[in-house]
Amino acid sequence: MPTDHIRYDLLAQQALRGVVHRVLTDAAKSGLPGDHHFYVSFITGAPGVKISQRLREKYPEEMTIVLQHQFWDLIVNEDSFEVGLSFNGVPERLTVPFDALKGFFDPSVEFALQFEVGAAPASERPGKAPPVPEAEGKPRRAPRGKPSKVLAPVPSPSVPAPPESAEKRAEAVDKPNHPVGGGEVVRLDRFRKK
Repeated sequence: MPTDHIRYDLLAQQALRGVVHRVLTDAAKSGLPGDHHFYVSFITGAPGVKISQRLREKYPEEMTIVLQHQFWDLIVNEDSFEVGLSFNGVPERLTVPFDALKGFFDPSVEFALQFEVGAAPASERPGKAPPVPEAEGKPRRAPRGKPSKVLAPVPSPSVPAPPESAEKRAEAVDKPNHPVGGGEVVRLDRFRKK
């Protein structure tokens, strides 16, 4: 099999992380449009992840957060995002590098991305991420506010399946090991020639 000197796999992962960067930048600037909301999965032990020791002990490998009604002060930087969330009534501040992302899911439109974490550090990736016009070096903040209810992280081995209704969505957060719905996550490997 020929050697891929261009590293299309890394370029594709970088481009997909750029999609998440853009979506979060827009959300930080203008809030969430319509019914859009996000499940963001990340590796808690990845370099640059900043979470409390309490959360790190509870989720030593992976964690999924929900950005819907219960987040505040979303700041998107070039390589990471920061957000305020409440976990069982305790406010927390999280910093998540885009390189630590494992999955991104918007159940309102059944859009999902899955990432390969640790393929290559950002410094070794070919090229630079395309610039996002609204984010050029300036962090963006979401409107300040208080969470309307307690948010619990949803641990998952992959991006959660889409909840089908508000009742099932609430049930999915209350019972994180029992996702509902039927979306499909497509891995990039599926499109590679073998």
